[in-house]
Amino acid sequence: MIVILDTNALMMPVECDLRLFDELERVLGDVECVVPEAVLGELEKLSGGAGAEATAARVGRDLAERCTVRSTDAVYADDAVLELASEAGVEAAVTNDAPLQERLLDAGVPVVSLRGNDKLAINNP
Repeated sequence: MIVILDTNALMMPVECDLRLFDELERVLGDVECVVPEAVLGELEKLSGGAGAEATAARVGRDLAERCTVRSTDAVYADDAVLELASEAGVEAAVTNDAPLQERLLDAGVPVVSLRGNDKLAINNP
């Protein structure tokens, strides 16, 4: 099963004390995680500073190494997630970004997001 990860999905392990890949396996089973290049760019920008957000972005950037990176026509990370999530074979997208969740659900893409403090759940369109 192919799932697309957004920037904040890759930052959840630090920000929410979430074991991202374990939770994805619990919710979805065996998954192949895909990250758009635009998400890597966003993580790179965020990781340059100091503080909790920069730390989360650096960890997210490291976690992205466990994923397949794909290029898109979209430059903006949310648009790139939507573009990849709409491809054949993609089962879901992972994000806590409410506007992006709405766009994905409107496009018929199931969304995996945080429920409670440290658990993921799937929302179907």
